[in-house]
Amino acid sequence: MEVKTSLLDNMIGVGDMVLLEPLNEDSFIENLRNRFDHNEIYTYIGSVVISMNPYRSLPIYTPQKVEEYRNRNFYELSPHIYALADEAYRSLRDQDKDQCILITGESGAGKTEASKLVMSYVAAVCGKGQEVNKVKEQLLQSNPVLEAFGNAKTMRNDNSSRFGKYMDIEFDFKGDPLGGVISNYLLEKSRVCKQPRGERNFHIFYQLLSGASDDTLMKLKLDRDFSKYNYLSLDSANVNGLDDAASFRTVRNAMQIVGFMEAEVQSVLELVAAVLKLGNIEFKPESRINGFDESRVKDKNDLKEMCELLGIEQSVLERAFSYRTVEAKMEKMSTTLNVAQAYYARDALAKNLYSRLFSWLVTRINESIKAQAKTRHKVMGVLDIYGFEIFEDGDNSFEQFIINYCNEKLQQIFIELTLREEQEEYIREDIEWTNIEYFNNAVICDLIENNQNGILAMLDEECLRPGTVTDDTFLDKLNTICAEHQHFESRLSKNSKFLTDHSLPHSCFRIQHYAGKVLYRVEGFVDKNNDLLYRDLSQAMYKATHSLMRQLFPEGNPAKVNLKRPPTAGFQFKASVGVLMKNLQTKNPNYIRCIKPNDKKVAHIFTDSLVCHQVRYLGLMENVRVRRAGYAFRQPYESCLERYKMLCKKTWPQWRGPTRDGVEVLLTDCSVPSEEFAYGRSKIFIRNPRTLFTLEERRRACLEDLATLIQKIYRGWKSRTHFLLLKKSQVVVAAWYRRYAQQNKYQKIKSATLVMQSFIRGWKARNILRQLKYEKRCKEAVTTIAAYWHGTQARRELRHLKEAAREKHAVSVIWAGWQGTKARRELRRLKEEARRKHAVAIIWAYWLGLQVRREYRKFFRANAGKKIYDFTIQRIMQKYFLGLKTTTMSPMDNTWPTQPYGFLEGAHTELRRIFHLWRCKKYRGQFTEEKKSVYEEKLEASEIFKDKKALYPSSVSQPFKGDYLEIQKNPKYQKLNGAVDEKVLLADLVNKINRANGKGSPRLFLLTKSNFVLADQKTGQVKASVPLPDLASVSVSTQSDGFFALKLKEGSASASKGDFLLSSDHLIEIITKLHRIGTTAADRDQINIDISDEFLVQFKQDKVCVKFIQGGPKNGNSAACKRKNNRLLEVSVPSP
Repeated sequence: MEVKTSLLDNMIGVGDMVLLEPLNEDSFIENLRNRFDHNEIYTYIGSVVISMNPYRSLPIYTPQKVEEYRNRNFYELSPHIYALADEAYRSLRDQDKDQCILITGESGAGKTEASKLVMSYVAAVCGKGQEVNKVKEQLLQSNPVLEAFGNAKTMRNDNSSRFGKYMDIEFDFKGDPLGGVISNYLLEKSRVCKQPRGERNFHIFYQLLSGASDDTLMKLKLDRDFSKYNYLSLDSANVNGLDDAASFRTVRNAMQIVGFMEAEVQSVLELVAAVLKLGNIEFKPESRINGFDESRVKDKNDLKEMCELLGIEQSVLERAFSYRTVEAKMEKMSTTLNVAQAYYARDALAKNLYSRLFSWLVTRINESIKAQAKTRHKVMGVLDIYGFEIFEDGDNSFEQFIINYCNEKLQQIFIELTLREEQEEYIREDIEWTNIEYFNNAVICDLIENNQNGILAMLDEECLRPGTVTDDTFLDKLNTICAEHQHFESRLSKNSKFLTDHSLPHSCFRIQHYAGKVLYRVEGFVDKNNDLLYRDLSQAMYKATHSLMRQLFPEGNPAKVNLKRPPTAGFQFKASVGVLMKNLQTKNPNYIRCIKPNDKKVAHIFTDSLVCHQVRYLGLMENVRVRRAGYAFRQPYESCLERYKMLCKKTWPQWRGPTRDGVEVLLTDCSVPSEEFAYGRSKIFIRNPRTLFTLEERRRACLEDLATLIQKIYRGWKSRTHFLLLKKSQVVVAAWYRRYAQQNKYQKIKSATLVMQSFIRGWKARNILRQLKYEKRCKEAVTTIAAYWHGTQARRELRHLKEAAREKHAVSVIWAGWQGTKARRELRRLKEEARRKHAVAIIWAYWLGLQVRREYRKFFRANAGKKIYDFTIQRIMQKYFLGLKTTTMSPMDNTWPTQPYGFLEGAHTELRRIFHLWRCKKYRGQFTEEKKSVYEEKLEASEIFKDKKALYPSSVSQPFKGDYLEIQKNPKYQKLNGAVDEKVLLADLVNKINRANGKGSPRLFLLTKSNFVLADQKTGQVKASVPLPDLASVSVSTQSDGFFALKLKEGSASASKGDFLLSSDHLIEIITKLHRIGTTAADRDQINIDISDEFLVQFKQDKVCVKFIQGGPKNGNSAACKRKNNRLLEVSVPSP
């Protein structure tokens, strides 16, 4: 049986701060310390989770923990981040409520890890399946990519997020993830150019130099030595616990999983390398005739390498660093830049290049992880954003100002949503609602964001006004307009009470935030808000041939010059915060407040002052007071009665009536004052935590009494059970012993009886044996006598038979001797006659030979030897030529008779060559012009595809028909035939591949000398007609598939709808005819044939990679195309 636990069971300190008694800052900090010392890093404030960073691994995130918190009530188990994640996920899935999880805290408090834990929990408890797992993996793997480009090592945190991130995870009606959308806020791009002492630049720079291969670094023109780059700090280049090389491999793998193509990854790395190179560019002054100094690049090597990486002309970028063009209406004026301005322009370009690259990465990730379905989605938002920042040394600048403004807005929405949630629950439970007094920070938000007199509005006005604009003029305007505001303080304001405040420097102003007073140094406010990039640099970047530069610097397009100043950084951030607030207003909020226990980043250390500082600026005490303003604790009637029923005899052990009546009886019996609680529709509301703790103390005492009673009953039951077991055992033992004794007695009697029986039977058997032996001896004697008699008679008969046989044998021997003598005499006679006949034959042969020699001497002359030789050679050649008659006339036949004699070696080879040429000529003479053209196409196909494409060998034996549809004869295509003016060289049925799902649609493909046409198979209507001069190239794979891509020239009239990805059973013939038409035409370029297993296809505005892989037997006999993501189509080709 499952044992149910509660938040109040085995509680270390107080698990929910709402129940803390007494409530003050010291007791709040002490409760956090007590729980932290016992490894309880999570504490509740109602539904808000406080998370302490333990700076070490704890065994509380295992799969078993995930299952423990799955589908459990929020207060059912001890505080944990999984409880909040489960509550949010179940509300989204079951109640169809959009959720958002707001994670705040200062750097190093564990915000990023908290967001990872929330996402990993949701990924663990939602559905399974191939597509769902792929979406979950992409969502999780987006974190390493963003961390590499947006995180850095700081004094407070080795992996500090230097940007705010909000991710909307979209789910379907079953609660399975479909995709997500990421928004980023305020990347700290100033870190690209300068880092405080003891801190590093963004991780990706160090990861690239440490983890990239030597070949990659050579292509990027980089060196592994960090000291060679001005933008990289050296005092903290290596961080303990961070393996930059392994992290780089992780980032590359994550980018591949998210859906980045290899070309895109290379482009991103090139821009990162360009930023490093940009930091090494230095300038020197050069005097001009007019007396002004002009900046010049000192060493142009880094400038040259950067221009090669980005594809920019070196002179264009060098001029942009030396001159600035100012445009006003119809006038242009060029001014020189001094060295300081050149360094400003360089750093501004580096910051803009990196920040725009980061924004492009976020957009590119969103393209891969966005939900494809068009139906309405359920949404869970996760906000990981910087917390309130107060630097103790007073070095708070523009970044801290807008970060704290964002936290003011979050605090405002937090208080509003918390009060709204409280009020809704009171109304739902029919409890009287009393107004709660709290500090409303709307006045501070208005001080900052008011469109007329707000600080941001005045900063924008100061940046845009003509004339000399400095930080001091901005401060003067603040002192003039905001002097009377109760939350604004400045020593130079008209308010006399700050004139002698020496803690307030002249160049600073102070704002009373909800978390405390913050002193801001006005230096740099105007420049950081302007965030200007000279138009000359934007236009130079736009001229780059790099694939990403035009997307990153669209304002550099000369055709779209906009003289209007770009929006300021403060205006953009204010707008994005406004959009974020509207988004959060539509969702049910869940809060995680992250706190770091110490600044040393080590475990087991709790610094009271640091924690107290964070508790103040997170507004946690204010949160507790809001939650406790009404009723501090509420619980469903069922849970309350189940927990405290032992305190009343009427409800113990089981209450039979309605649960509310049982709770009323219980509280009445416990004498709880009526003003301390209220009855809701489904819950009991307790006003004071002391009342709850009193019930808990009484329950604990009652449980001790119940434990004693249970022990007593258990011991009595155990003793009785033991006695009954002993009694039963004694009976069993006695029964077994009596049985054993009787069995032994029976065995003894049985053994004695058997002995007596055996003796008697033995005596009887011996008597019978003696009688049988006597009878046997008598029978054996009779048998022996008869045997001797029969033997004597047999020997007599044998002697008689032997005498008769000897007589017959003697007659046979005499007759055989006589026959042998006669045979030997006849043999001698035959041998003599044969010798005489042989001698006559030999003598006759010698006589004939003598006669022939005498006749031959008459004709013999001096040249007889030559004639004999010629005659012999003539006979040999006749025989040789007659043997050649077996050779066939087919040019494909390579057989040839073997060489019979060595002296014919040269003639044999030459005859074979001449004969082959002759029969080839005879074979060609039979060709018609049409057949000759077909063979020329076959020859051209061999030159294009032989040993390059696996499909080619199977096409050799197939004739090129050209018109496979019989378009001239088929009446179905009369309309299509009339639409084509020229002769149709090829007509075939092809499949046009759809990039959305990888499936094909049948199309009619017609090829003429000037264009190709795609038409609908059923209606014959022309879908596309492309002139062949607009065709740039054709791409095919090396495998045995029929897929090919017709790539159109950029800028041509036909290129508006993108390239065509087709598949056909006659691929070899189609591409051969296209290539042949391009070769024979004098007015256009030859069409390029690209044979590769991976190529890019332009579909309207997007480029999609088509990748061919070897598939298994499950794919069938044909190639299958499948969409993997927005930028990848994968064609699985069956293995040969």
